[in-house]
Amino acid sequence: MGDKARMQHGDSERREEEERRWSSRSYSVGAVSSFLSTFITFPIYKTIFRQQIHAFSIQEAIQQLRREGMRRFYRGLFPPLLSKTLQGTLLFGTHDSLLLLLASNPSEPCTLGERWTAGFLSGSVEALVLNPFERVQNVLQDGRKDVRFPNTRSILQEFNSYGLKERLVVGYYRGLSPVLLRNSLGSALYFSFKDPLRDGLAVRGLPSWLPALVSGSVNGTVTCLALYPLSVLIANMQSQVVGRDFLSLRQSVWSVWESHGRKLTLLYRGGSLLVLRSCLTWGLTTAIHDFLKENTGQKSWVE
Repeated sequence: MGDKARMQHGDSERREEEERRWSSRSYSVGAVSSFLSTFITFPIYKTIFRQQIHAFSIQEAIQQLRREGMRRFYRGLFPPLLSKTLQGTLLFGTHDSLLLLLASNPSEPCTLGERWTAGFLSGSVEALVLNPFERVQNVLQDGRKDVRFPNTRSILQEFNSYGLKERLVVGYYRGLSPVLLRNSLGSALYFSFKDPLRDGLAVRGLPSWLPALVSGSVNGTVTCLALYPLSVLIANMQSQVVGRDFLSLRQSVWSVWESHGRKLTLLYRGGSLLVLRSCLTWGLTTAIHDFLKENTGQKSWVE
C-alpha cells in the first residue's frame, strides 16, 4: 500500500513538472509561429491599413503603394514583426499559464468558461504591453506623415518630448480603450473555440496538419470580421498625432463614421483582404503553433 502511494505521488509530481514545462514552452512556440506568419502576410496587412485610413478600394490602395515604390514598401515592417512576435509570446504563453491556474481538474478537458476567462485575460495583458508598438506602427504606415515622421526614431522623439501624462495618454497609449476591448474579446473568442473546432475536424480522418490550419483560419477570420470596426477606429485614432487632426474617442468614432459615408459597407472596406489575411495569419499561426508544441512535447517526453 505504501509503494502504491509513493508511485501515485511520483506520478503527480511528474505531471506537475510536465505542465510547468508545457507552460514555459508555450511562450517560445508562440513567438516562432507568430514571427513566421507575420512576415509572410505583411504585404496584405499594409494594403488593408491603407484602405482603413483612406477608405480606398483594393485597386486604389495597391496603386498608392506602387507609386511609393518597393524601397518604401516594407516601411513599417519592424514594429509589427516585433509586436506580433511579442504578441504570440504573450498570447499563447499567458493563456496556457492562466489556464493551468484556472483549471479545476487538470486531468480533464478545460471548460468553455475556463478557456474564455484565460483568453480574455491574456488578451488584456497583450493589449497593455503591445499598444505602444501598434501606435508607432500606425503612424509609420500613414503616408500623409512621411515628411514629418520619416522613421521610427522621429516618432519616439515626438512622444518623448511630451510630459509624463501626455507621453502615455497622447503618445504611446493613444487608443488604449478600443485596443483593450478588441484584444480581450478577440482572444477570448479565439481560445474558446480553437481546440474544439480542431478536435472535431481531427476525428474525420483528415491529414494531421489540416485540422489546426482550418480551425485557426475559420476561427480567426470570424473573430476579426466581428471586431473589424474596432480595428478601423484604432487605425484612425493611432495615426493621429497632436495637432489639428487630434480627436477624442467620441470625435474619432464620429469622424470614422462620417468619412466612410455613414455606411457599414464602406466601414468594411478592406474586409475582403481581411478575410484572406486572417485566413493566412491565424491558419498559419495555429498550424505552426500546434505542430511545434506537439513535436517539442513529444521530444521532451522521449528525453
